Amino acid sequence: MDEVSQRVLEYLTEVEEAAEDVLTTKQQIVDLDTKRNRNREALNALKHDVADSEKVKVCLGSMFIKFPKAKTREMIQKDQEQLDKEINDLRKGLKAKVNRLNEMQGKPELRGYSLSPLSTDEIRAINSLLKR
Repeated sequence: MDEVSQRVLEYLTEVEEAAEDVLTTKQQIVDLDTKRNRNREALNALKHDVADSEKVKVCLGSMFIKFPKAKTREMIQKDQEQLDKEINDLRKGLKAKVNRLNEMQGKPELRGYSLSPLSTDEIRAINSLLKR
């Protein structure tokens, strides 16, 4: 194979690997979000179905274990916090990966893609200025 063909093949391989990395990250976000939704459903069920003094059955791996309701709620909330952190980290990394992929393909950087939402303090400040 001549030198030009070799460079084209290397370029296509790099682009394909970068695209695969983007798709893998997107799928991880979807999977973690699905788990987060299941946890949200479990927390909602704990609010309505059982008295606080009772124990609930929790599926851990391939077995069910009875835990106090408060302890179960605490475990699920900690898991929710961890899932939120992981999803946010993956989303931040995804932006860089997409920009890298676009750069490799010679496309311009996506405009507005790296924006972040306003914090609650920033929203309060804006609202207080608008009310004047």
